[in-house]
Amino acid sequence: MQAIDFKEPNRQVDIKELQAVAAQIRENILRMLGEAKSGHPGGSLSCTDILVAIYFGRLRHDPKNPKWPDRDRLLLSKGHAAPALYSVLSKCGYIPEAELMTLRKMGSRLQGHPDPNKVPGVEIPGGPEGIGLSEGVGMALASRLDQKPIRIYVVTGDGELDEGEVWEAAMAAVKFKLDNIVAIVDRNGLQQEGTTMQIMPTDSVAAKFRAFNWNVLEVDGHNIQELLAALDKAALQKGVPTVIVAQTKKGKGVDYMEGVVKYHGNVPSGDMLENAIKQVRASAGGV
Repeated sequence: MQAIDFKEPNRQVDIKELQAVAAQIRENILRMLGEAKSGHPGGSLSCTDILVAIYFGRLRHDPKNPKWPDRDRLLLSKGHAAPALYSVLSKCGYIPEAELMTLRKMGSRLQGHPDPNKVPGVEIPGGPEGIGLSEGVGMALASRLDQKPIRIYVVTGDGELDEGEVWEAAMAAVKFKLDNIVAIVDRNGLQQEGTTMQIMPTDSVAAKFRAFNWNVLEVDGHNIQELLAALDKAALQKGVPTVIVAQTKKGKGVDYMEGVVKYHGNVPSGDMLENAIKQVRASAGGV
């Protein structure tokens, strides 16, 4: 794909190129997990398009200077989707692609949950579920105090919304009128032990955030064009935070994984793994 100036906030991108990137990211995720023989394929595959849209389309960042003070921040609150984040960071130029195959191995800096002290481009550890939005609120407040035009993007899972801390942060974001924070909910409807409706009913995520006075946008979480349009709308919103509820499929791109609970943390191997890789490769032209 063509070189991208990641520091340019209003950069133009080719949707087909980003769809091809997403397919490559999904293949990397599967290969990494197959090599590690452990990890979380379902949620990594469901948030791939979200991460690609943000990192390649709108996030202001600098792979050559990961700690650039004026960078935007992407917080992966659903930390078990680390394989997706590592693969995107590699594609952007933060870490070597060959290093991806060290995922979860002894001595590797690519742990099961991302470590900001070891991996360039990682902003938070994303381990305890529910902490990302709180940390994002703190960063959004800090950027305001510093008078810097920094935007904070928090990618959270819908199962993670079971955590009360999420809703405390949601109230705080409204209280302080943080229009520089955007939460993106990976709404795949599944979590470790079952569906989100079975575990703790979240039948209308959008309605819940509206009740907390957030600006709410709903999109197809596998449509990169829709995601980019929503991110642009969020940037124009003044005085209130925005949440993008992205409808996704857990295990997206692999027919036997899509919508199947066990692939939250079950890694395919052998012929099933190769079959999954063939399927995601075939999606390079669009999802």
